[in-house]
Amino acid sequence: MPGDKSLSHRALILAAMAAGRSEITGLGPGADVAATRRAVGDLGIHWDADAVVSPGVSRWSAPHGPVDCGNSGTAMRLLAGALAASPFTTILTGDESLTTRPMERVAEPLRRLGATVVTTSAAPLEVTGGALTGTAVELGIPSAQVRSAFELGALQAAGPSQIDSPPGYRDHTERLLASFGLGTRLTQTRFEVLPGQVPAARYEIPGDPSSASFLWAAAALVPEARVTTPRISLNPGRLGFLEILGTMGAIVEGEVTEAFHGDPVGTISVTGAALLAIDVAGELVAAAIDELPLVAVLGAYAEGITTVRDARELRTKESDRIATTVHMIRDLGGGAEERDDGFTVVGTGFLETGTVDPRGDHRIAMAAAVAATRSYGPVQIAGSEVVDVSWPGFYETLEDAWS
Repeated sequence: MPGDKSLSHRALILAAMAAGRSEITGLGPGADVAATRRAVGDLGIHWDADAVVSPGVSRWSAPHGPVDCGNSGTAMRLLAGALAASPFTTILTGDESLTTRPMERVAEPLRRLGATVVTTSAAPLEVTGGALTGTAVELGIPSAQVRSAFELGALQAAGPSQIDSPPGYRDHTERLLASFGLGTRLTQTRFEVLPGQVPAARYEIPGDPSSASFLWAAAALVPEARVTTPRISLNPGRLGFLEILGTMGAIVEGEVTEAFHGDPVGTISVTGAALLAIDVAGELVAAAIDELPLVAVLGAYAEGITTVRDARELRTKESDRIATTVHMIRDLGGGAEERDDGFTVVGTGFLETGTVDPRGDHRIAMAAAVAATRSYGPVQIAGSEVVDVSWPGFYETLEDAWS
């Protein structure tokens, strides 16, 4: 599997914040991670083979113009936090899709620390750093990106800070900080940041479970088909889709084999079986947010009606993923309906030939390809190259696995 995208972003930014040379291997190959790499380069950080060489966050250089984060909301939000104490103004911008995604949710916690953050609710973000003071914030949503942005800013504040939110988020940043002695978990959801210098380190990025989920789903659709994915990140906040697969009837087996800065890493095997419909809601939505279009594909082939609720956040992704997911299923002859906070899919047991427009969303394109592995005819995917955002070579890998 390609290197985990979430961990790749975090390793790049933490290495850039550290003074010295940090080695990174296994970076995710997609355009989103490349955008983060370019963005930190605009701040005076240099690359030497597989290493990041930085003067440290306190000596970052003011960029010569707006910093382009491409299609990556993670890059924009996490960099806003890292820049919160820098003594200059940075404008973080991105492509057309990124300029529609909500940014006020990350701006307000950073203002609480003392940074000046200007946004018209969406990108671009204008961040002017300053002297930061530790504080406590409580979020209304379980957002790993917002938590991480606050924590990266809080590292540079005078005094400790605390953050809390509903459960269900991926806690990669907090595990990384705890491994460096820069934070501690107080409760299941409350984390305390201890200000300090991020050390130079070595990062060996494990495989991406969000990418692996497309192969897991393809195997789950065919009774007795099996796929095994070694050295995958098994962060508890990333395993909601595996829980969904097991509940629907697929056989899921896993083993932890190592750790990445406090994050479990291991092997997952999924074996296909006859699938039953499922109701996905609550914390499970947050733990499977990137995989919910795949739930719709599985639901089309399952027995019964599959429902996804409490997933209004899908409307703020690279596309309105509630709408694009429903269109995908309908475009292939399936039955699906939008809800304000999710969708329902009728388990007809089949999908047909058709053309899917992912509307520039890589996960919709990839989900359509998985649907094609059991459709009655070929599936055309408009703008299919959009998968390069996260996984160049995805179609070839799926074809190889399927053959």
